[in-house]
Amino acid sequence: MRRGFTLLEIMLAVAVLSLVGTMIYSGFAQTALNKARIEQDVDHSRVIHMTLERMARELTMAFVSTHVNPSLDLRIVDTAFIGKDNGKDDRIDFTSFSHRRLYRNARESDQNEISYFVTEHPDDPGVLVLARREQNRIDEDPRRGGKSQILVENIEEFNVEYFDPLLSDWVQTWNTEDMLAQPNRLPTQVRIRLSVKDPRHRGETQTFGTRVTIPLTYALNHANYNP
Repeated sequence: MRRGFTLLEIMLAVAVLSLVGTMIYSGFAQTALNKARIEQDVDHSRVIHMTLERMARELTMAFVSTHVNPSLDLRIVDTAFIGKDNGKDDRIDFTSFSHRRLYRNARESDQNEISYFVTEHPDDPGVLVLARREQNRIDEDPRRGGKSQILVENIEEFNVEYFDPLLSDWVQTWNTEDMLAQPNRLPTQVRIRLSVKDPRHRGETQTFGTRVTIPLTYALNHANYNP
């Protein structure tokens, strides 16, 4: 005749089953947590790499022009390439052929004004962000106007350097509008270093960088053009 389980045996079996269940749940929970952390790291790196790729693409199409509208009835257009050294918070403003029309029959060309700069987050003044400004029409001031958007948050450093072929060296600033600086010519290369706070390790930073070659290094001039 089969003997039934005692209360002690049942309680022991329940305890063992609960322990095994807890271990299995903990394993799945830790795996899910690690997966979420890895996805967060991948998304964070993807945002930064996409930002650097976008900057590189737009800088390769940077240009300046000495052309002046012959008619006073036409609006004033001022092209420029201005890189300002602000220590860890550099700024670069330039005109480019990188504008993309998003709407059919839009009265827009491929020319635009672009700015990259560090500023405070509008909703969190203690957080520094890398922002991008674009105006799809070039006007008399290439450093203002258009719309700005946040690209990367928690910025620690945004450093931009410019290679001057006349000096055969890297310089910290560039200004095509200054006759004593680099009038009507662009750097042959731009070097960018971007440091952000590590999202998983407090007090540590992650540094990314890229180098860009600019094909049009001298100002365009249409004065002698006869269609």
